[in-house]
Amino acid sequence: MDITSSDPKRHMLMCFFLWILLFCMVVESHAQLSENFYASTCPNVELIVRQAVTTKYQQTTITAPATLRMFFHDCFVGGCDASVLIASNNGDAERDAQDNISLAGDGFDTVNKAKLAVEAQCPGLVSCTDIMALAARDVVALAGGPGFKVELGRRDGLVSTASRVDRKLPGPELDVNGLVDLFASNGLTMTDMVALSGAHTIGFSHCDRFANRLYNFSALMPVDPTLDPAYAQQLMQSCPRVGADPSVAVNLDLTTPNVFDNVYFQNLVARKGLFSSDQVLFNDFRSQATVVRFANSAEEFNRAFTSAMRKLGRVGVKVGKEGEIRRDCSAFN
Repeated sequence: MDITSSDPKRHMLMCFFLWILLFCMVVESHAQLSENFYASTCPNVELIVRQAVTTKYQQTTITAPATLRMFFHDCFVGGCDASVLIASNNGDAERDAQDNISLAGDGFDTVNKAKLAVEAQCPGLVSCTDIMALAARDVVALAGGPGFKVELGRRDGLVSTASRVDRKLPGPELDVNGLVDLFASNGLTMTDMVALSGAHTIGFSHCDRFANRLYNFSALMPVDPTLDPAYAQQLMQSCPRVGADPSVAVNLDLTTPNVFDNVYFQNLVARKGLFSSDQVLFNDFRSQATVVRFANSAEEFNRAFTSAMRKLGRVGVKVGKEGEIRRDCSAFN
């Protein structure tokens, strides 16, 4: 069939067949993931990873947001394949991209230590990607969030380049349209997007990521009018217009910054979202009802978040004979 044909029916038919093919590929990849994937080859893998992650978390609570954020960044660029863990002597790996430079080292350290522990008992059997997925689940639980089952069976990718990161990750300036499009490109719904944004209930940011909301939002309004005035003044004290310390860290959730809970959404209702991409979730009528629902019910947020995390973990996975099982998470075999 000639897809360049001007016949609209033939074009629609070709698009339909292409969609069916893509759907079958996704279903096949998902079907090869299993919660019991390592039952016979490495039955204690979840316990091994949990122990390593717990030890790291007890050393520094930054482990939680660092590991969770790294998992998001990995899956949104080329799928969940641990490509973000690759280190490059030339500075051109995925982790070297501008949008990934701020990834905290504690996230990498967490996965690397868990990998070493797993390799000691199950050498060459468990992918770095699966270890990262388990670690992301475990840090959520350690920070007070919900536990959930993780599907396993992913293999590690063979490509990691900085160039493919561009416009693949949600920035702090995105509006709801931009967020919906980006998440939809990864098979995630608006509800998934709002729920996963709730990961900002833990973690922090530096001033340059939101200073535009305080000093140069627009020609007529230097301060973002959707920002609570008292909160804006508080942020200005931490991040002055001139001479701001680049090392200053501001909590994404000003109320319970180290606890994984639904207070993040309560902050949005109170106009205290740190990023524009946070606050727009409440300001936009399309997502506002979901924000309010999550603000009023921790149970509903937890349920939506765990569902979205399982869906995120299926994005672009390598299974079967694809990719490899790395010996060292920071280098291809």
